[in-house]
Amino acid sequence: MTSDVTSGTTETVETDAGPARVTWHRARGRARLVLAVGHGAGGGIEARDLRALAAVLPGHGVTVALVEQPWRVAGKKVAPAPKTLDAGWRGVWPALTGPGLPVVAGGRSAGARVACRTAAELGAHGVLALSFPLHPPGRPGKSRAGELLGTGVPTLVVQGGNDPFGRPEEFPDGSYELVEVPDGDHGLAVPKRAGITQEEAVAVVTDAVVRWSGSLG
Repeated sequence: MTSDVTSGTTETVETDAGPARVTWHRARGRARLVLAVGHGAGGGIEARDLRALAAVLPGHGVTVALVEQPWRVAGKKVAPAPKTLDAGWRGVWPALTGPGLPVVAGGRSAGARVACRTAAELGAHGVLALSFPLHPPGRPGKSRAGELLGTGVPTLVVQGGNDPFGRPEEFPDGSYELVEVPDGDHGLAVPKRAGITQEEAVAVVTDAVVRWSGSLG
């Protein structure tokens, strides 16, 4: 295990899909939850929303664990099949539960799908789905809503208002909560013409997660 002031404490975890990596951002003071967040298929844990959660949530009693899938750790450019992503996530889970706290499974895009698919079997305390890819761009008939609706645990979706993978109004009714980032795209970036700044857009994400995580019993 290695430690870095800016990036947290990094741990390598062996899984059936290969070595994964967890970067821990410990809660300041007494921790009550672990929020484990995986990245998407097109990027890593440097995504703006993941960085923001790692910076803000520890001040609210939440330890944030940023999880890098084995394919990303190995330097590959293309994500593997969903079953391989799920295997990597399952392999990391024992390390995430190691602190003995309830674990919220989270992720952005493809990582959100992994969290949804595995939440019930792993005993997740909740699911955080950032930029859930409801369907491939331009193909609304190829819905992945079943994954989101089947988590079996409290679920928060944070979705960009202009996400081509699924705008908020396209999401089906369900027991989950959905928070919209106005004008946000799939990376939750907002154009300069938007009614909010990029900093305000990121604050929508962190404020929503702070509030929602605080409501989890």
